[in-house]
Amino acid sequence: MRIAEYEEIFFKVLMWLAFLLMAGTLLFIIGTIALKGIPAMNWDMVTKSAKGGFYLGKEGGVLHAIAGSFCIAGGAGIISIFISVPLVIFLNVYLNKKSVFSSVTRFFMEILTGVPSIVIGTICFTFMMYIGMRASLLGGIIAITILITPVMCRSLDEIASQVPEELMTATFALGSTKYEAGFIVFFRQIVPGIVSSFLLAFGRGIGDAAAVLFTAGFTDNMPSSLFEPVASLSLAIFFQLEMPIEAVRQRAYASALILTFIILIISILSRMIAARYRKFKV
Repeated sequence: MRIAEYEEIFFKVLMWLAFLLMAGTLLFIIGTIALKGIPAMNWDMVTKSAKGGFYLGKEGGVLHAIAGSFCIAGGAGIISIFISVPLVIFLNVYLNKKSVFSSVTRFFMEILTGVPSIVIGTICFTFMMYIGMRASLLGGIIAITILITPVMCRSLDEIASQVPEELMTATFALGSTKYEAGFIVFFRQIVPGIVSSFLLAFGRGIGDAAAVLFTAGFTDNMPSSLFEPVASLSLAIFFQLEMPIEAVRQRAYASALILTFIILIISILSRMIAARYRKFKV
């Protein structure tokens, strides 16, 4: 056999090992959560809020945490759209894609994408303490917005790079201003990408615990105000796993199962939208 054939076999084996490692890890995590969480899963878990003695294994559910997670991640996602879309249009329509400012902006977005969520949560908490703001739904939204905005910006920027340059050239040739080209023609081209990016950022935000640990607080009540503490599924899991009671830890795995299911649905939706977008582009 020639050296090239050995190299091909080697990389095929390496590829399959990597696939089996990732698939095995995912199946192990889901299997563990399902095995330990299904015994505690019931209709009350998703239809009732926590009641007295919930952390001692008594009645109640995590409906308040589910609602809180959607409020935090949904609010942060909407704010991120209003930040990300104008920024991406500015970088791709108003500026030269190869300009120094564009390169520096993208570089900083990549850096912000890698900042640990606990660092973002700590900085937000320090600022909240400075202005006298207590843990609340608003604090959680701000922290998650800072966490997911770079993710949404990078995702949208990648999608924007796929918009044909000929389309924009033709738009300008017809006498369109940069505003018309950016917010009418270019915006319409990236709308499916906006939805997909929102879902990806939403999935990142709804599963994060570190950023909301100090900023959103925790409560047994349903979300009622931007300035009141709010529960989240990630923190419900965190607090329940700390309890020494087996029934409570089973509830934690049941909560984890609910969160995993939500993120799985979001991931499937985002991939379906992205696939349809690529088909539309072709």
